[in-house]
Amino acid sequence: MSSPPCAGVSIALVALSTEDNMLRWALAFFIVAIVAALFGFGGIAVASAGIAKILFLIFLIGFLVTLVLGLAAGRRVPPI
Repeated sequence: MSSPPCAGVSIALVALSTEDNMLRWALAFFIVAIVAALFGFGGIAVASAGIAKILFLIFLIGFLVTLVLGLAAGRRVPPI
């Protein structure tokens, strides 16, 4: 039995939306860090920048994994 043709698309969309959310959170923490630094709250700025870096790295790793898996899936040759 094979899965329906749209199953792979829905899985890819879920992965994309998760990565997109992580990138948005990283951007939000980066903005908080910049604003906190402007107002002189050093501890909050450092903590927010650290969280933004971690979330961005998670996003980047997730993006690379899905990119490699997508390229690998696209190169499969169907059996004859």
